[in-house]
Amino acid sequence: MAKKPAPAAPTPAPAPATGAGPAPTVTPDTVLREPAEKRYADQLEALRQNDADTPPANWKLSPRAVLAYIVGTPKPLKATINGKAVEVPITRKFFGDDGVVERSIVTLASERALLLVGEPGTGKSWLSEHLAAAICGTSLLTIQGTAGTTEEQIKYSWNIAQLIAHGYSPQNMVPSPAVIAMRAGALFRFEELSRVVPDVQDALVSMLSDKAVAVPELPDNAMVFAKPGFNIIATANTRDQGVNELSAALKRRFNYVHIPIVGDQKTEVKIVQQRSAELLERYNLPAKLSPPVIELLATVFREIRNGKSSDGVSIKKPSTTLSTAEAIGVALDAALHARFFGAGEVGPADIARNMIGAVVKENQEDKNALKEYATVVAKKRGAKEKAWKEFHDALVEQL
Repeated sequence: MAKKPAPAAPTPAPAPATGAGPAPTVTPDTVLREPAEKRYADQLEALRQNDADTPPANWKLSPRAVLAYIVGTPKPLKATINGKAVEVPITRKFFGDDGVVERSIVTLASERALLLVGEPGTGKSWLSEHLAAAICGTSLLTIQGTAGTTEEQIKYSWNIAQLIAHGYSPQNMVPSPAVIAMRAGALFRFEELSRVVPDVQDALVSMLSDKAVAVPELPDNAMVFAKPGFNIIATANTRDQGVNELSAALKRRFNYVHIPIVGDQKTEVKIVQQRSAELLERYNLPAKLSPPVIELLATVFREIRNGKSSDGVSIKKPSTTLSTAEAIGVALDAALHARFFGAGEVGPADIARNMIGAVVKENQEDKNALKEYATVVAKKRGAKEKAWKEFHDALVEQL
């Protein structure tokens, strides 16, 4: 891609809806987890400098560059970072069908909002965060939907002390992240939309249809209009279907993109490997996760999730959704166990010791699925392979 001249000054990201002034500087030393736009700032800047296409209004990157940021590039990009000429590798953030990412980007460039739907742990929020970071420069304009989410949290509220003293005025209004996004022409992220009651969900209809929010308390400033670039990314779990159905009006204004469970073993191993490495770095853990151990972990999860071993042996399936995210959690727990109570290197036994918490949650009957897997699959393989014997013995000991 041809080099694009840098603008005179970067546009600052919208401030959070706290009413307390600018957000504090976010660095790896001050927070447990940096937002995507901070952690991958060098990659985003390298893509911006090499972006030959014209971005849509208020987008930081063109659609093609957003796609490159999320799925990675085969070669590093040359860029000037902090005054130094460097080569910046653009890593893959989302593993799976690139077509899912393309459809998501196209939707956000259109008049329709994006609804990412899938099983728990399939990376919906992860993809949502990275899309927002690449498109508008901030992933922080977010609401986490719950049964207690109110319409005021989606639209706006008022500073009560100022309201009593001075009455209604634009200065006394406390805008929601959605209204901040509308004013800035940015993306608003709505997590777990289907957890919110329908009457509150419908507060989004005017934002999506009229691109505006009415403020009847302010006759002279009765409307907040969205700037170009504003859109909404929402997520919903398929396990929550039927909890709070979206209205027909709201469904019509969303483009549904379904995020499937990872389809093949090789891809799942890559995801667990990359995300585990990132988490070990974040926690400053010297523990090591070798490729054979990660492959064993991914194999166990895939076979129990599918209810069938790679040898064609049918086994009991648990009620829990054994997502790739759960496998990553087990990998981190195993690394912590090896660091504090072991020799530092994660082995099959460490994986086994941390499996129960991922598989057995509310339903204690799910222990039977692990017992059957240990007896029917792991024990048989353990007769030939040392790693599987270690896994089997530790798992049986825990059960």
